[in-house]
Amino acid sequence: MQVAERIKQQVQENWVGGHPVPRRVVFVTGGMGGIGSAICRRLAAAGHTIVAGCLPDYEKKEEWLGEMRDAGFRVHGAEGDVADYESCASMFYNVRSVVGNVDILINNAGITRDSLFKRMTERDWNEVINTNLNSVFNVTRQVVDGMIERGWGRIVNISSVNAIKGQFGQTNYSAAKAGMAGFSKALAQEVVKKGVTVNTVSPGYVDTDLVMAIRAEVREQIVASIPMGRLAKPEEIAAVVAFLASEEAGYITGANISVNGGMHMM
Repeated sequence: MQVAERIKQQVQENWVGGHPVPRRVVFVTGGMGGIGSAICRRLAAAGHTIVAGCLPDYEKKEEWLGEMRDAGFRVHGAEGDVADYESCASMFYNVRSVVGNVDILINNAGITRDSLFKRMTERDWNEVINTNLNSVFNVTRQVVDGMIERGWGRIVNISSVNAIKGQFGQTNYSAAKAGMAGFSKALAQEVVKKGVTVNTVSPGYVDTDLVMAIRAEVREQIVASIPMGRLAKPEEIAAVVAFLASEEAGYITGANISVNGGMHMM
């Protein structure tokens, strides 16, 4: 059975406690990447309408949308640069006009520019901070007021195990991802009485194209350092995100959930 069919079968009835689960509008930044695609599939299978963010002129956008729609999912694409506030404002104006208000936001977009700190350029630092951390402000700012007004919302920020333990050659990435966790805890306190939850998921190394592009010998060393002895599947990250985005997770906010195969335990 194909992954999409299996997920749809698992959640196709969309019932919790004998009541139908409301269908929401979900926005996933970096939604067409490895983890982002898995999140989109999981939440689409739960009956939600998905808007996947991508950079302007992303060459695989139509192919990705076609595959998702062929699987029976309600999906849309939205082009914009999450590192630029005005671009985000324009993108979400279009989303509201075409799809509607965003109820669930997954801040998943991220890049790496790894380098020893003594060799790291200002550009390497700024690009990672802008895309991985400033984007969380740029995007969340577009939707949080509406969530508060409607009295319901879910915000899930995708951080990293390296935000918790640090990583050689990733001062920029570790700093940005750690900042996401602090952002989540602070915003959670501001909106906790408004029906909006804000949480963080911190994956370890995941079986995506980005990780598989790492030299084989380096990848083998990474896997050897994971107590569980394997990379995470994107669907395993998506399952945690889907729970935090659900009605059932309404009493969880300001939390960080690690999904790292035992790499770092707290």
